[in-house]
Amino acid sequence: MADHEQEDGYDDFDAFVAQLQSEIDEQARTIYSEKVIQEANNPRHVGSMPDATVRGLVHGWCGDTMEFFLRLEGDRIVEAAFMTDGCGPTLACGSMLTSMVHGLSMAEAGEIMPDDLIAALDGLPEESEHCATLAVSTLQNAIFNWHGPPREATGSA
Repeated sequence: MADHEQEDGYDDFDAFVAQLQSEIDEQARTIYSEKVIQEANNPRHVGSMPDATVRGLVHGWCGDTMEFFLRLEGDRIVEAAFMTDGCGPTLACGSMLTSMVHGLSMAEAGEIMPDDLIAALDGLPEESEHCATLAVSTLQNAIFNWHGPPREATGSA
């Protein structure tokens, strides 16, 4: 096979892939908001944080797992990161939530509900709302871990 024939084959394949990606992107735009697509395609704060002050880990009922890493100064979140093996909406939720908690106290972060995250993403389809619940549950698990286990009362009553 001549070199130009190989190149043409690759060009055809590249064009096919580009067309297929374009169709996937168009279909996603009919289902998800631009914010969800942006966060899913370009997630921020992804990765482990070896020197995290606290972490939280939750295995969702859907099979996805999410882990949050928080670095604190006092009770204020100065850095947040996450990892997930989940789908695009799960990535979008982790990315947006880590951005939302930056600079908040742990108490303020603990007040974030799944509906707050969904609103920050300009909505999620009903079948993807569990992704927001997974992300918020993972944050709440990290907050719980920061507080530590309940302590027994000591001293006399």
